[in-house]
Amino acid sequence: MASLKRDLAFLQKREKGRLERAPKRASAQGVRFSPKWVAADRKRLGLSARDYGLLVGVSMLTIYNWEKGKSKPRAPQLSAWARVRGIGKREAMKRLELLEQ
Repeated sequence: MASLKRDLAFLQKREKGRLERAPKRASAQGVRFSPKWVAADRKRLGLSARDYGLLVGVSMLTIYNWEKGKSKPRAPQLSAWARVRGIGKREAMKRLELLEQ
């Protein structure tokens, strides 16, 4: 039992580190952005701007500005958003749980 707990703690720490690591700039090439897509994806996941921002690695104000078309993500933010936009609700909740620990 102790071995399983140790393994679980190791995997959680590794996954949290992976989620917090900045994506490579090259991964933003070819990614299209639309303010409507940000709002639609956040609504589909049922997340607040704060939680969606945590997943992407930006503030909730940034998410609001993206949704309103007042600003656009820079290359690192764009690639981070691209990694988040295709996930499902369960995966989003798991990632949030790891990030909030």
